[in-house]
Amino acid sequence: MIRFVGVSKRYPGGFEALRHINLEIEQGEMVFITGHSGAGKSTLLKLIPLLERPSRGQVLVNGVNLARLRKGRIPHLRRRVGVIFQDHQLLYDRPVYDNVALPLVIAGVPHREVGRRVRAALDKVGLLNKERSYPITLSGGEQQRVGIARAVVSRPPILIADEPTGNLDPALSAEIMGLFQEFNRVGVTLLIASHDLELIRRLGQRVVCLEHGEVIDDWAGVAA
Repeated sequence: MIRFVGVSKRYPGGFEALRHINLEIEQGEMVFITGHSGAGKSTLLKLIPLLERPSRGQVLVNGVNLARLRKGRIPHLRRRVGVIFQDHQLLYDRPVYDNVALPLVIAGVPHREVGRRVRAALDKVGLLNKERSYPITLSGGEQQRVGIARAVVSRPPILIADEPTGNLDPALSAEIMGLFQEFNRVGVTLLIASHDLELIRRLGQRVVCLEHGEVIDDWAGVAA
């Protein structure tokens, strides 16, 4: 489903964030990307929805080489890839409902369908009673769940999450990972960047380890 073929990413100034990455993610996998700070985890994830472009090599999603994707097709790609950020990136002057609805409004989904999908997404993450609340009034864990609802409201087949539990305590981290496991059980492909090795080991999923922009290990986990 997702392939990295000889992918490198060099930023202006010469910093090489990724070096010769060869990696395949099958449909329906749940894969953790781990490594030290600056190892290239975030850069690797950003290549999938074309938030970044590789300097060399190819990134393919469902057989499509993203380098050849016409500009007008990029919004379609991004509707098929839900993105969850560590810092939530919520609109604090809009209620929770509007935050979650935003991808659907941009896509031109009919108003009645928007309401149905937003409430279904909020119900899935346990925040249906918070739809008129503003993000600033929510806890960190609740804000992260709003971000997850926004990412899944378009029903994307792929979810990528960049350190989604980095600011949460262990109990909330486990709760968020439980949500991801639920999505994975219904066939959603997940790539999750995380440095929380203890949590990763407990979940028993595939782990890809980066070091200085290179894949140094790739193993299938065993649930604890």
